[in-house]
Amino acid sequence: MTLSTMDADTSGLRAVAQVRRGAFTLDAEVTAARGEVVALLGPNGAGKSTMLRVLAGLLPVDTGEVVLDGAPLDDPARGVFVPAAARPVGLVFQDYLLFPHLSVRQNVEFAPRAQGASRAQARALADPLLARFGLTELAGRRPGTLSGGQAQRVALARTLAAAPRLLLLDEPLAALDASTRLAVRAELREHLSSYGGPALVVTHDPVEAMVLADRLVVVEAGRVVQDGAATEIARRPRTEYVARLMGLNLYRGTAGGGTVDLDGGGRLVVADAEAAGRVLVALRPAAVSLHTDQPRQASPRNAWAGTVSTVEPMGDRVRVTIAAVPPVRADVTPLAVAELGLRPGRPVWTAVKATELDVYPAG
Repeated sequence: MTLSTMDADTSGLRAVAQVRRGAFTLDAEVTAARGEVVALLGPNGAGKSTMLRVLAGLLPVDTGEVVLDGAPLDDPARGVFVPAAARPVGLVFQDYLLFPHLSVRQNVEFAPRAQGASRAQARALADPLLARFGLTELAGRRPGTLSGGQAQRVALARTLAAAPRLLLLDEPLAALDASTRLAVRAELREHLSSYGGPALVVTHDPVEAMVLADRLVVVEAGRVVQDGAATEIARRPRTEYVARLMGLNLYRGTAGGGTVDLDGGGRLVVADAEAAGRVLVALRPAAVSLHTDQPRQASPRNAWAGTVSTVEPMGDRVRVTIAAVPPVRADVTPLAVAELGLRPGRPVWTAVKATELDVYPAG
């Protein structure tokens, strides 16, 4: 594990954490500048929750350090560990954990009161937050009478009332039903953008990550496998997990002379004649066409035979998985499914234009 060199500006978060728990090891680095929203994305068991616990002060690192605005919060080499209660960190839990016996206003006033503020001081801090989050008219209500979106706003307002310098959100939309998630997601993005400090959103939902965050950090098996802008990760995934999240086909192989010999068998003709060495090839399912007979176009194309494995509706499209060499996922219209008689076990031909294949170094 290599510690990154900080810029002259030490504001924001840097966490370089190695934590061993039984057979699992987290060995990852996460940074977030002031005003930046970073999504920590990964499958179950990848280490997202472990990193969240490290940042919140609920779990010390074995090796590494956690630094916020230039001040160490956890550095075993120097004997520094700031416990959770003393960290300037706000955590919004997945199920919000509002105090059921307190009103909305009292929930938001709780943090400043716990920090020693008088009742009048706490109200002076809470009222602007209630107004900012559209909660003034709900101030006297109990959490049990709120909708999921309202409860989330209360939880976020309560967290910000403590004036944290780092904001952590654990699966912030998981408790919402599908009908309200879209509206609340856009609202949450607006609130995060106005926060001002570094914010980290832990999620397994790629759409949630791309809407809420300025940058994505993808974790698999305790390691960071990609870190960058959502558009770059969506266009050029580096692992099969990321490719599936982004809805892409991904192949590894060796390029040379305008072709790529794939690790799992098969060869693809690519438009990038300069590509050489170990590469990744990304392919959008929408760019794949399916045929009942071998296609015979004059333009250079890739075509190979296979068998339909699954046919799954996805909104106004249908995702068809083809068992072939290489395997491929294709998005087609319901009309194409009917016309081609696509069903599990159906032999088909797959065709892909060379210009639809995005080739880039494997790194």
